[in-house]
Amino acid sequence: MRPVPGNLPAELNRFVGRADELAELTRLLTGFRLITLVGVGGVGKTRLAVHAAARALPAPGPEDPEKRYCDGVWLAELSSVRDPGLLDHALADALRVTDHSGRPPREVLRTHLADRRLLLVLDGFEQLVDPCAELVRDLLRRCPGLQVLAVGRRPLRLEGERVFPLAPMDGTDAARLFAERAADVLGGSCPLDEHGDTVRELCRRLDSIPLALELAAARLRALSPDQILRRIDDRFHLLTEGSRGELPRHRTLRTAIGWSHELCAPAERLLWARLSVFAGPFDLEAVEYVCAGPDLPAGSVLDVLGELIAQSVVVREDTAAGVGYRMLDTVRAYGAEWLDALADTGRMRRRHRDWYMGLAAWWELEWFGPRQAEIAAGADSALPNLRAAIELCLETDGETYLGQCLAGTLWFYWAGCGRLTEGRHWLDRALAPAAGPGEPPHDGSRRDGSRLKALWVLGYVAILQGDNATATGALYECREEATRTSNALAHAYAVHRLGCLALLTGDMPRAERLLRSALGSYRELGEINSNVLMGRAELALSLVFLGDLDAAVALCADVREICEDSGERWARSYALYVHAFAAWTRGRLTEARALLAEAVTIHHTFNDLVGLVLAMELMALVTAGEGYPAEAAVLQGAAGRLWRSVGVPLFGSPTFGAPHEQCERRAREALGPRAYGARVAEGRALSQAAAVERALAGPRGTSASVPPGRSPDDHRPTPDTDRETVRDRETREPAGSPGQIGGEAAG
Repeated sequence: MRPVPGNLPAELNRFVGRADELAELTRLLTGFRLITLVGVGGVGKTRLAVHAAARALPAPGPEDPEKRYCDGVWLAELSSVRDPGLLDHALADALRVTDHSGRPPREVLRTHLADRRLLLVLDGFEQLVDPCAELVRDLLRRCPGLQVLAVGRRPLRLEGERVFPLAPMDGTDAARLFAERAADVLGGSCPLDEHGDTVRELCRRLDSIPLALELAAARLRALSPDQILRRIDDRFHLLTEGSRGELPRHRTLRTAIGWSHELCAPAERLLWARLSVFAGPFDLEAVEYVCAGPDLPAGSVLDVLGELIAQSVVVREDTAAGVGYRMLDTVRAYGAEWLDALADTGRMRRRHRDWYMGLAAWWELEWFGPRQAEIAAGADSALPNLRAAIELCLETDGETYLGQCLAGTLWFYWAGCGRLTEGRHWLDRALAPAAGPGEPPHDGSRRDGSRLKALWVLGYVAILQGDNATATGALYECREEATRTSNALAHAYAVHRLGCLALLTGDMPRAERLLRSALGSYRELGEINSNVLMGRAELALSLVFLGDLDAAVALCADVREICEDSGERWARSYALYVHAFAAWTRGRLTEARALLAEAVTIHHTFNDLVGLVLAMELMALVTAGEGYPAEAAVLQGAAGRLWRSVGVPLFGSPTFGAPHEQCERRAREALGPRAYGARVAEGRALSQAAAVERALAGPRGTSASVPPGRSPDDHRPTPDTDRETVRDRETREPAGSPGQIGGEAAG
C-alpha cells in the first residue's frame, strides 16, 4: 500500500468541539473548489482547517475510484512571507517542488499541479491578500484537479469562492476546551467539577475565543479559576480603552493577550517583545544571542523562555533540525507592538540579522565535513529568518553589501539542497543596483569582496539553471573586477565556474584548461572545501569525455579519499558519478551500478536534482547495458520528468546527449517503438521518491528482453564504441567554440 502524500502536521493535543463547523466544512469540501475560512485571530481557523483536511485524506492503500486527493493534502503556511515575490517560492516549498530550470516559479507550480488531484490549505495570507488572490485564481483556472482551502482574516473575493465565517466556540464547547487544556496543565484535574460556573463565566468574558481560553488555562499553574476571572474582570475595561476601531472580538482577544502579558514577570515581557523579531521557527542558541543583554542575561534566557512556553506564549516543537520554538502570529504581533513601544525594534532586527549572517558563515565552513545533512535541515528550518535577514540588508542604506555577502555565503544551500530558484531570487535582488542607497563606490574593500562572491555564486546558480547568458556575464564581471582589485580567490572561483560552464556546454578542451587553472590557484591560496573538490570532480568528468580514463579515475579516487577523511558527502556524490561514468565506459557495469546507487542516495538526501538526474540517466544506460532495455526505458522516462525541474535536458550538450541517445537507441531497438514509449511513459509517471526507489532496486525480472538473435552481452559498452559515439556526435554537431564563451583564464 502506498502512503498518501502530504505535509499536514500531527495534532499535539485533542481536537475539542466544533462538531457542527467540522461537518459543514467537510460538506463544503465536496462541492466547492475554493473555500475561504475567515475569522478573528485566535478563533481556531488553522486548527479547524488542518483537522478537516486530515479527515479528508484518503486512507493509505489503493486509490479511491474518484481519485479525490489522491495526490494528498498540503499545508502552505504563508504568515512569515512579506515579500510578494516570494509567495510562489513559498508555495513551491510547501509542495516540496524543487526546480533548477530557471523557469518562473508560477510556471513551475502550474506544471506541477496541472495533472494532480490535491487539496491545498493556504494559511495566513492576509498580509499578501491581493497577490495571493491572483495566485489562487491562476492556479484554479489552469489546474482542474486542484482544490484550495484558504485560511485568513478576510476573503480573497474571487469568483466561485465560498466564504465560511468561523465564529467563536459556543459556550459548551468553550468550557470543554478550557477544561481539557486545564487538565493538561494540572495533570488530569478538571476544573469543571468544582468551578463550573466560574469556568463558564470566564469563557463568556473571553468571548469563547480558543486562543484566549488556552492562554487563560495556562495560568492555572499559579492561579485558581476564580483568581483568573477576577483579574480579567478587573482589567477588562482598562485593557480595551483606546481600541475604538476594533471589533469587540478583536478587543477581547487583545484583552486576553494583554492580560497574559501583564501577568508575565518583567523579564518574560521583555523576552516576549524581543522574540517578535523572529520570522519563523527559532532555536535556543538564536534566542540567547539575539535577545540577551544586560537586562536579560544569557544565563537566564532558558528559564524565562520556559516560563513563556508554560504560559502558551511560545510553542515548543520538534523539527528535523532539532528542538525549536515558534510564536503564534497574534501573540508575535502583540510582542512586536511592545518592542516598538520600547523603541528597540531596529536594534533587535540588526541583532537578528547578525546572528543569521554568522550562522550562515559557520554553516559554510561546516559544510565541508560530516554535518551536511544537519546543516541542510537547519537551513530549511531557518529559511524564513534568513529571508528576513537578507531583506533587512537590502532595505537599509549602506548595507546592500551585507545582503550580497549573506546571499553568496548560502551558495551551498542554493546549489546543494535544491534551492536554486530561491537563491537566484536573492542574488538577483542583491546585485540589481550597481550600488544600493548610500553605498560607497567599489574600492577593493569588504564591500567589493561581498559583491564578487555574490557574482560568482550567481554565475554558478545560473549555470545549473541553464541560463548561460546570465552566467557568462556574471562570471566575466567577477573575473575582471577580481583582477582589478587583486582578489585572487574570487578570480579563482570565477575561472572555476567558467570551466564548469564550458563542461556543460560541451567544450571539453576549454573546460580542462580552465578547471586546471582554477585548481592550481586554489592550491596556491590553500583553499580546500566542497567547491574545490567539485572542481576536481568536474575536471575528472572532462577527462572522461576526452578519453583519459586513468587520469579521471585517479582524480575521483583522490576526491573520494578526502571526502571519506572529512565526512563530506555532497562533493563525494559527484566523484562517484564520474567514477561510474568511467566504469561504464570500460564496460564494468556491476562497478558502475554500485557507484551510482551511492550517488543517487546522496543526491536524493540533499534534494540535489542536478546530480540526481545525471545519475539517473547513467543508471538507465548501465541498465540497458546489463540487458534490461524495458527497465532502462522506465529510468529514462523518470529522468525526463526530473529534467523538467532542472532545465534544458542534458544541458543541450551533444557530449552529454550522446550516452542518452545510445541508451534510447538500444532500448527502442530491443523493445520496438510502441513498447519503448509505454515504458518511458511509465517512468514519467513516477514521483521523485518512487524513481529513486526504482533505480536503487535494480532491474526488474529475471531475464532480459532483447531482440531475437542477440544476447544481453551485445549491449555492453566498450571503451572504443563509447568514445566513438561521443566523437561522432560532436563531429555532427560541434560544440560552441571558445570565442562563443569568452577568453581564457588569464583573460
